[in-house]
Amino acid sequence: MTVGKDVSALFPDVVNCMQTDNLELKKLVYLYLMNYAKSQPDMAIMAVNTFVKDCEDPNPLIRALAVRTMGCIRVDKITEYLCEPLRKCLKDEDPYVRKTAAVCVAKLHDINPSLVEDQGFLDQLKDLLSDSNPMVVANAVAALSEINEASSSGLPLIEMNAQTINKLLTALNECTEWGQVFILDSLSNYNPKDEREAQSICERVTPRLAHANAAVVLSAVKVLMKFMEMMPADSDFVTTLTKKLAPPLVTLLSSEPEVQYVALRNINLIVQKRPDILKHEMKVFFVKYNDPIYVKLEKLDIMIRLASQANIAQVLAELKE
Repeated sequence: MTVGKDVSALFPDVVNCMQTDNLELKKLVYLYLMNYAKSQPDMAIMAVNTFVKDCEDPNPLIRALAVRTMGCIRVDKITEYLCEPLRKCLKDEDPYVRKTAAVCVAKLHDINPSLVEDQGFLDQLKDLLSDSNPMVVANAVAALSEINEASSSGLPLIEMNAQTINKLLTALNECTEWGQVFILDSLSNYNPKDEREAQSICERVTPRLAHANAAVVLSAVKVLMKFMEMMPADSDFVTTLTKKLAPPLVTLLSSEPEVQYVALRNINLIVQKRPDILKHEMKVFFVKYNDPIYVKLEKLDIMIRLASQANIAQVLAELKE
């Protein structure tokens, strides 16, 4: 596998190694199965009993490894055998197994959507939104979001209410950066019932603006921009929030060109809606000699949008340069 050689002929011998108690060897065997099960679907059935057995292993790492691998083996014949072990893993006592099983539901939905719905896995995923572990909550949100995008119905799977929102905000502080992105994106689909609730959510999301990951920062900005719409434009809270939004956006412009470009595309939309946020930051959009052309064009577009009587001399000097 490592040098691109086809070693599918070794399938029966490798499957026999699945019974090993050595975790490292088991990982290699499972990796082999992920790569070659699709080309050898009939022989992949031989591995099912070991998968089912490993899903009940005393070691949570092995249980998680088994359910993850079963989800990655895209063979229809194996899918039906996955249901029972997956159902158990979604209720496992170990959070690492539960969070792995949550992602596995999304993978299973990609292979067979009707099976996921018939077996009640969507309801189990929704139950995981109330889990005590923030990583399990984050993975459940990620899985439901992915299933929602692939679904033809278009109906949101996550029922957004005050109780769910509170659980998501609690998990937000303790999960990984990508978990935070999924949670923030879900929060942006919520419509607060009043100005007070919108303000409360904004206060709990604002600390994400200081995150090192650009995706988390931009997702937080998206939530704040949406909820600010529910508040009076001249309120003290909106004025304070507007001041807090500028520094993280400016910081993103010191990243590598690819991240800069994504940030600039987002900033372009933001200044169309709220030019006040960056009206004092014109200098950060000045073009550098070594900027790629796609970054230069975005910067020029934003400069034109931010141009006003107060800074027009600066803009003209930069354009002349």
